[in-house]
Amino acid sequence: MKDRVEALVQFFETLSPQSVSGLQRFYAEDCHFKDPFNDVRGLDALAVIFRHMFDQLDAPRFIVRERVVEMPRVLLTWDFEFRFRRWQPRVTQCIHGASLLTFDGAGLVAVHRDYWDAAEELYEKLPGIGALMRLLKRQARPAARLK
Repeated sequence: MKDRVEALVQFFETLSPQSVSGLQRFYAEDCHFKDPFNDVRGLDALAVIFRHMFDQLDAPRFIVRERVVEMPRVLLTWDFEFRFRRWQPRVTQCIHGASLLTFDGAGLVAVHRDYWDAAEELYEKLPGIGALMRLLKRQARPAARLK
């Protein structure tokens, strides 16, 4: 099964608009995918999410940093690097996150849950809303109230 996990990691790290059609090699037909923005079921819905990523972002790529394999579950920690297509300057962004994958009896991913902090990893970096998010974060800290 470790070979299967390594093949999946390779798939993520080399993901392209063309390779999205290969999801069925790794995911169950009725898979469940959830992240801070999506909660979908089925291969077709998952493919839509990945295709949308390539439509909206320039040079998106995953770099898997760590693997914890304890079948039927696998935890992957990763960095997701990208640039927003519609923003100038096109600065490379990085989101740090983790994926918890649960495999079915056939060795396919049945559940894929991504964990990452949308506020810290994305919203704080956005023009306008980023300043508001950083202000809210400072106000929520206990140390900020002691000053």
